[in-house]
Amino acid sequence: MWKRFVLTVVLGGSAYVGAAQAAPGSYTASQLGEMARARPGELKAAVVAAFPAADLQAGTAWMGQGKDFFFATRAASRPELRIDDAAGPAMQAVSGEAGLWWASAEISQVGKLHAFYYVVDGKKTGGRLDVPAFGPLSYLQPGVPSGTLSEEMVFTSRIYDGMKSHYWVYVPAEYDPKVPAALMVFQDGAGYIKRTGNNPALNVIDNLIAQKKIPVMICVFIDPGEIAETPVTPTYTFVKGFSDKTHRTLKDSMRSVLYDTVSDRYPRFLRDEILASVQAKYNIRKDSYSRAITGLSSGGICSFNAAWQMPDQFSRVLTWIGSFTAIQWKEDPAVPDGGQDYAEKVLREPHRNIRVWLQDGANDQENKRNGSWPLANIRMANTLKLKGYDFHFSFGKGTHNSAHGAAEFPQEMIWLWRGYDPAKTEETYVIDPAEKDKPVFRVAGLNRE
Repeated sequence: MWKRFVLTVVLGGSAYVGAAQAAPGSYTASQLGEMARARPGELKAAVVAAFPAADLQAGTAWMGQGKDFFFATRAASRPELRIDDAAGPAMQAVSGEAGLWWASAEISQVGKLHAFYYVVDGKKTGGRLDVPAFGPLSYLQPGVPSGTLSEEMVFTSRIYDGMKSHYWVYVPAEYDPKVPAALMVFQDGAGYIKRTGNNPALNVIDNLIAQKKIPVMICVFIDPGEIAETPVTPTYTFVKGFSDKTHRTLKDSMRSVLYDTVSDRYPRFLRDEILASVQAKYNIRKDSYSRAITGLSSGGICSFNAAWQMPDQFSRVLTWIGSFTAIQWKEDPAVPDGGQDYAEKVLREPHRNIRVWLQDGANDQENKRNGSWPLANIRMANTLKLKGYDFHFSFGKGTHNSAHGAAEFPQEMIWLWRGYDPAKTEETYVIDPAEKDKPVFRVAGLNRE
């Protein structure tokens, strides 16, 4: 359901704005909506400044903050806005600019992923499948104290032959050095550390700790490492070979080797190097009951792999758009399995005591080298269900980005840490009764006549 003046989306941008507020120097969705109503003569300049010209022309950009969104696009005739396939508010002409249109609206369901598009002269055009409406827990609430994010730190690895990794440590305001804290590790960490970014994780963590819905936790945000400065090592040679074969950059290839490889090497790197360094400074619990790990895409399978290889280190897993596909399959003769094998590994190998939240979308990617991300995640969900794992699968219509996962992050964290008792060091996870009674996920042919 939409209501006038609460959702504001502007057609034109592939990235989304407004996880907590607009970037410094720009407008928020509500500001643009108010300007359109109260000072229409100023709207043209504001819209042109707020959105790239190519985005306005393509009809793909939008801006949102909570329920409020602002839409704008260029079209020769009045476009009809559709939000989640339902008619949205009427588009209005921008004063002083022929062919430029705007609309404000409200999306009532926050904490969810939404979609929009236009109909112009009877034809569907523009729009986005990945429009998150962030709920209150994604914005730092009044009275909730903020923790401290460290400056960027660099660690030189021995396990990966001189690879340099950049990481940050977040310490919540409630942390007491005398009391061991829980731990959560984020792959592709730089993508989570901006409170006004697309993944406002720090706001969510502060709010949920204050509400006692998750424990006080130290968070480690780590980026993929870089190997370019050590060109004579075995790791460099291997990564360079993968880079040459797949035509990926050296940095991107290093990320794939770290994240997509099905082995205990990356988990050992975390345990023996990064976390050992962090634990030297902070009082962190050692039990896997108090440790979680997360990531998206290749970072998603990486997080699952870390818990699968070392359930004594991580027992709670959150994976967005996980790449359970054949990316590193047989690249290394010493590693016979690939990401696409994980469904069978879950079926055939001994049960691990882990809790897993999976997220993916029907419009996630696929390619001829590695396979289909949506089908791979459906397979993972079904195998986890068949084997009685404590899991949840959130499957929507989104593409290969963080929008869906970020919108649901508060819900994901509450689910992942539900029932946590700091007096305990272990729990045997069992499938949620509500999930147990549901059927396995079925696949229907939706894009064929």
